[in-house]
Amino acid sequence: MGAAQMKRSRIAVIGASGALGSALVNVLGQAEHGNTLYAFSRSPAPFPAENILSGTIDYEDEMSIAKAAQQASEDGKLDMVLVTTGILHSATLWPEKALRDLSADNFQKNFLVNTVGPALVAKHFLPLLQRDKRSIFAALSARVGSISDNRLGGWYAYRASKAALNMLIKTTSIELARTRKQAILVGLHPGTVASQLSEPFQPRVPKHKLFTADFSAQQLLSVLNKLTPADSGKVFAWDGSEVPS
Repeated sequence: MGAAQMKRSRIAVIGASGALGSALVNVLGQAEHGNTLYAFSRSPAPFPAENILSGTIDYEDEMSIAKAAQQASEDGKLDMVLVTTGILHSATLWPEKALRDLSADNFQKNFLVNTVGPALVAKHFLPLLQRDKRSIFAALSARVGSISDNRLGGWYAYRASKAALNMLIKTTSIELARTRKQAILVGLHPGTVASQLSEPFQPRVPKHKLFTADFSAQQLLSVLNKLTPADSGKVFAWDGSEVPS
């Protein structure tokens, strides 16, 4: 599987308390891989393994992101950074069906979590990647962030925030390539994962397209293993296909 090829690596997972984030930590943190993991979330999740170190991060507080980066780099450079944070709905936020549903609050919250947060993580964590060997920075995107693939409309703020994230990934990959030739910076579409984020929409999803977090984590790691620096700046789905811009 994907994780088996990622051995003896230093890895930071941002959003480790979420369904997919915790699944990635559990897969990559298996003792036989020999990895050291830094698992960051707003409320640190307890992981029993000694090689998994939990820490606090708040994407609304850049200082906490900087402190997390410092913690993750105390013993050396990182081989991989995975950003698994995201928001689609909450008690006060819901995907819009039409223009009449738009609100500044929805846009601000979506962009804060889905775009600004990953951008600030990139600001503080990308300098920590290995300089002279293959390294990866990946952030969760979504197929609905594709402009050319948008055929249904709706979900204005969420779509826009993910499209903006995809542009940040592309732009940052160009800068990163100047100092880290072997680095890979990509967005990942995990499919529809059975989680709190997708729960209200699961009845509309065919059973064969509703994934467990463990399945999606394994798929995404397999995709990352196959990527090269030539793929940097792109977005890839759980099945390895490239998501159009």
